[in-house]
Order: sequence, then C-alpha cells, then structure tokens
Amino acid sequence: MSDDTPAAADNETILRWIQQATGSVVLMQPDWTGLRATPIGLARAVVVLLLLQIGFERAVTGAGATFTWTALGYGWLSTAVTAWACWLVLRGAGETAEPAARPLDAPTLLTMIFLQGIVMSLLGFGLDLSLVHSHSGVPEDKWAWVPAIALAAWIGVAQVVLVWRSTPTSRLRSRAIASALLAAMVVSDTWLLPTSYWMPAEVAEAAATPGGGTPSPEPAPELFRLTQDVMEAQPRILAAQLDALQPGRPGVVDLYAITFAPYGEQDVFMRESAVVADVMQSRFDARGRTLQLVNNKATAKEFAWATPLNLQRAIARVAQRMNRDEDVLFIHLTSHGGSDGELAADFYPLTVDSLTPQLLRQWLDEAGIRHRVISVSACYSGSWIAPLASDDTLVMTAADADHTSYGCGAKSRLTFFGQALYDEQLRKTWSFEEAHAVARQLIDQREKEAGKTNGYSNPQISVGARIRAPLKALEARLAASAAR
Repeated sequence: MSDDTPAAADNETILRWIQQATGSVVLMQPDWTGLRATPIGLARAVVVLLLLQIGFERAVTGAGATFTWTALGYGWLSTAVTAWACWLVLRGAGETAEPAARPLDAPTLLTMIFLQGIVMSLLGFGLDLSLVHSHSGVPEDKWAWVPAIALAAWIGVAQVVLVWRSTPTSRLRSRAIASALLAAMVVSDTWLLPTSYWMPAEVAEAAATPGGGTPSPEPAPELFRLTQDVMEAQPRILAAQLDALQPGRPGVVDLYAITFAPYGEQDVFMRESAVVADVMQSRFDARGRTLQLVNNKATAKEFAWATPLNLQRAIARVAQRMNRDEDVLFIHLTSHGGSDGELAADFYPLTVDSLTPQLLRQWLDEAGIRHRVISVSACYSGSWIAPLASDDTLVMTAADADHTSYGCGAKSRLTFFGQALYDEQLRKTWSFEEAHAVARQLIDQREKEAGKTNGYSNPQISVGARIRAPLKALEARLAASAAR
C-alpha cells in the first residue's frame, strides 16, 4: 500500500533532487521531470549548504576554535552572480499558463546548482580534513594544493556542464556568459575571497589582550624594509655578537644564554627575548655570555636575525668559548608553534625557515655541548620534549603537545609563560624547576581568568638525571654571590 501523504511525497521529491544533483556532479544530464523549485526548497538548499560549510570547516579547524559571526556577511556575491547567471540563460522561461507545460526555470536551475554544492561538499570533506591535519592547516609542499585545485576545477566544470545541457541551445551567447560567470565565482570563492567561519584557537588567542579572552584584530604591521644598509650590517652584527662572548672561567660553572625570536610580525616575541636576556644577565651572571637573535624591524641594526643558520652558528661559537665539562648553555625559543612541532618564522620580505627540535638537537650534539637548558615558549611546545630530552638536558615548555599556550597577541607585553617564569619567578629563585612549578599554577589561574576556552596550556618540564649537578652548583654560586 503506497503512502500518498504530503510528507511522503515531499520526501520522495527531495530524494529525486538529491539523485539528480549527484548525477550532475559526475556530468550526467539531470532528469527534470517533476522537479520545480519552490521558495522553501531553494531556501532549504541554501541553508543546508551554508551549514555544511560551517560544520566542515569547524571539523578541520581544531579544538577551541572561535566562531566568526561577521563571516556570515561575506560570500553572498557569488550567490547573487550565480542567480543572475541562471536568470540570464533562462529568462522568460516558465511564463506559459499551464504549470505542467512550463520549461525549466531559473530558480530550479539555481536550486540544482546549490544541491551540487552540497554533494561536492560531502565529497570534498575528506580531502580537506586530510590536507589540514597532514599539514597543520597550512600545506607547504608545492604539490599539496593540487587536490584542492582539482576539486575546485571539478565544481566549475560540473556547474558549466549543467548550465550548458539544461538551457536552450539558441541562447549560445547567454550560455557562454553564464558559464564564464560561474567559473569566475568558483575561482573567487576558492582563492580570492575565502570565507573563514572559524578562527583557530591559537589565532584567536594571539589576537586577544592579556587580560581578556575576547579576540581583537591586530593592526596591520609596518612592513620591514630590507635595505642595502641592513643587509650589509647584519653579518657585522652577528660577528660582533659572537666575538663578544666571553670565555668560560676554569673551576666556575658559567651559564651561556641564547634567545631566539624568529616571528617578526609581533613585538611580543622581541620583548620576551629582551626580558629573558635581562634575567639571564642580571640574575644568572651571564653578562658577556648572552646573545639575542631577533627578527623585528626595530632591532634589525642591533641584533643578528633569528634564522636557523644564525642559531647554528651561535651554538657552535658558544661551544668554542665555554668549558663544555662545566658550563651550561641556556636557549630560549619564543614564537608561535604548530602541532607539527615546528617553530613559526616570519620576517617578510626575508624568507626564514622554520626551526624543529630535531635540528636543534643535531646542532647541540655536533657542537659537543653537554649541559643544556632549553626553554620553548610556543603553542604545542610539549612536542619538543621527547626529541630534546637527555640525561644532561632540562627542557621547559609553555604548553603540552596538545594545547595552545597563551598571551602572544599584539597587545601582550609578554606571553603568559614568559611573564610568569622569567619576569616573575626567576627573579626570585635560581632554580628552573622551582620557578617552573610555581609558574604552572600562575598560568593556570590567569588562563581561567582570561577566558581561555580550549583547555589549560599545561606547561611541561623534563629534567635529566645528570643536569641537576651543574645547575645546583650554579645556584649555589649565585646564591653565595648575592649574599655577599
């Protein structure tokens, strides 16, 4: 017994729409029999496509993402142009008196295009998910975008073929114009006018003020001018910094310090580098044994650039100056971090490679530096611990491997990690372990007060069995000197 209720008929019609849209995606000619758009049907297709786009983008953005409400106001130009293209090729259609005799009309064609978009969104979701997770959201390999380009081209071809096959052959010029418009909108939506409904947690928190969790857009930074003077000055600056490093003192545990701030688009990393360098010099007797590598337009004629090659050179020179059986090398890295374990580097127009823990470990091993204290102030920095850990190494990070850190926005004076650990606790103690333990509690409290939504950053520490002895000797010397 058949079900002739309106609901059943509506469900059957929806199923036919989906079947024909799926066929048109693989370039089959739709069977338009019984398919005519209604205002509700068209609105339903638009809303479903929008919700799918929002939902799929949320799935690939990661934990703690913030919804960008203003994005709902963008992207409607392509909808308007697509609707006009459908009217262009089918203007005048549907004006016959008898509904059954009416040819295909513009709203029906537009609805089918939206349904194509729904089918293509479902097919493309797996591709988008794999690209984002395999490249931390930003594919860097030159071939990584090929599948996305192919998918966009497929969408364009499917739309053009649908229009071409479903409209009167007598309207050749209109079909050509409509096809060009649809292709242009696919290109525009894919590359020129991307809509981002979700802001990744690390981006949202980078834009937040230290005392609040409300994202605020960063002002456009003044571009760094890579002049000949700057280019010629940089080798001299690096050479001077390396030559200024004092030799280790026999029988004294000296601390050498290197700060590395490769992200030049935000001043917070430059400021943190300065604070950490000051603490090492004033509290840990590292004056004459401290070197800052910084990417920032304000320091381009003061400090050598924070590039991996300069860091490698600095490590090699410290190894020559220090007593490798007694002294300790401290390195503080501060930047944005990715879940792939890379430390972000940005200093346009200079191209700077990212730094990885594997490279840092390699350079330290090659230089023969035994006693190491490594501090990583970045999102997901807990992923640095395993590659760097050894019996002679202490590693401290601003977060674990699964969470973002906090306080790296344009209005932040320091990151939460840099403020709590260096500007506060290490001005009171010479123990990295004690300072880190207290800093963890402060950071947890401050993140909750600031409204961090994607979980406690959970700073980590790893202490090798043999690194405690030289650090204890250093603490004892510094305490005795302060007591005099």
